[in-house]
Amino acid sequence: MYPFPQTIAPAVRTHIDAQTAFLNDMSKSLFSAFQQMCDLNIQLVQTMLEETTLASKQVLSADRQSELLSAATSRTQPATEKLRAYQQHIARLAADAQVDLSRVTEQHVQNTTRTARALADEVARDATEQTERGLRAQQETVRQFSDPFIRAGNGAAQPHASGGTSQGQQMPPGQQQGSKDQRATTH
Repeated sequence: MYPFPQTIAPAVRTHIDAQTAFLNDMSKSLFSAFQQMCDLNIQLVQTMLEETTLASKQVLSADRQSELLSAATSRTQPATEKLRAYQQHIARLAADAQVDLSRVTEQHVQNTTRTARALADEVARDATEQTERGLRAQQETVRQFSDPFIRAGNGAAQPHASGGTSQGQQMPPGQQQGSKDQRATTH
């Protein structure tokens, strides 16, 4: 009913399993890196809120304008250092994620390549078999059409029986008809 086979070939199943394992490990690595990045961002936001709160308290408690400026400038240095540390953490996370993805790829590349090669070989073998079957079927069809007197039952060629003599069998069809008409008028 369906043009596709109902069972899955072992090479296909093996390759799908290898690809699934590879993709699962890659997604675990990416998710871990994303989770670390989210944790780092949460820490940055918490730190910046604390710094902003301290700076706001100092600014609000300042009585003179000179105290206001010194409070604002004193808080910029720690905030800048924390942003620099955040950038370093981001760079470290990106490098660790890249190393982890490379490790996962290295672990799975040989198995995935081997299963892909086995799958390609099986597909090529199946395609060759299908082509040969189709070619044989076409050759049989052409053979049957080229020799219409072959009986399907025994496959032996049967000569066409004619009512004439051996001379009539050797004559072209137009002359055979004429010779039959001549015999009918003479008898």
